[in-house]
Amino acid sequence: MEILNGGWQEYEIMHGNQRVACIGKNGMCHIYLEKMMPYNLYFEQVSENDIDGRIQNLDNFYHWCASRVLTLDRKYAKEILNSIGATQASTDKDRAMIALSYHCLSLMDIFWTKEKGEQQSFSELNLYENHLETAFVDVSLRGRQMTIQNSHLIADDLGTQGCYPKAWIRKNDVFWLLKDGGLEPVEQELLASKIARCFRVNQVEYEESFYDGQKVTVSRIITSPEKSIVPMEYFEVYAANHEINALEYILQLDGYSYYMMNIIDYLVGNTDRHWGNWGLLVDNNTNHPIRLYDLMDFNKAFQAYENLEGANCLTTNRKLSQKEAALVAVKEVGLNRIKDVDPVWFPNDSIREMFQRRLALLQA
Repeated sequence: MEILNGGWQEYEIMHGNQRVACIGKNGMCHIYLEKMMPYNLYFEQVSENDIDGRIQNLDNFYHWCASRVLTLDRKYAKEILNSIGATQASTDKDRAMIALSYHCLSLMDIFWTKEKGEQQSFSELNLYENHLETAFVDVSLRGRQMTIQNSHLIADDLGTQGCYPKAWIRKNDVFWLLKDGGLEPVEQELLASKIARCFRVNQVEYEESFYDGQKVTVSRIITSPEKSIVPMEYFEVYAANHEINALEYILQLDGYSYYMMNIIDYLVGNTDRHWGNWGLLVDNNTNHPIRLYDLMDFNKAFQAYENLEGANCLTTNRKLSQKEAALVAVKEVGLNRIKDVDPVWFPNDSIREMFQRRLALLQA
């Protein structure tokens, strides 16, 4: 497959079995279904004389591909890097070549790529119905066919999202996410998940599990062939290119979930709600947002937990502490507690007492 060694001429960007756009090696592009485009991919249909525009299209394409590098095990990652003649993935283009080697498939959505003229269908390749090795079609290096047998995906340093070790495993045709990072982050996420379940909010539920003798958290995948997720950092790209105020859009779409996110993050001291850690749940039939996707990721819970203010809130467009953002949220939607938090869940008195103080503040 010469495409991996720089011999490609044109790629098609697919959404399921729909062709939504194409881009050539010269940066010329065409958009077939603008409403179905990836939120974080922007193309300008420019003339051949617009060299800057064509270069920008290629840069945007490589950046989008690079955002779709799967989390893989070390052995598997090495084989992929070897197959495309790369020793490391240090640039967007390097990472794009990795993603392109398996058609830019992702567990976040149903976008993928194929070289013009390739005959594969989404049903033959997508990760929800197939294992990853089916995505490697005719991958060769120096005339040698590369085949990889892999029954599931194990996370490693090719992952682009998050800083903790993660692992996707397939069990009974369902993907489950294992997360490690040491005993303390695991226990923090488990406790934060228990607390969050005492409030009325859409959320990913984390449970205790073990992998290779180590305690980890496990949670069920929330995407499917019918539903995708779009992190806010991706939606920001779309909003900037369509003159939309991203936060105003979110508040109109699903203000309740937004405010509840700020309440829960304050109560559990989560300091990691950056704009890659929350976002939109999207209907794949229309590529249109439904609501915010389920609240997730609590590895960094109970940080900045020495006082009532907490850390800076990362989800607002003005500087607020987590306490200030939570008070605004309670005023807008209420506290929405559905059951009591059991004091025996807490590992020590200081964490329990700070939680109770923060809860009392919001109830006042």
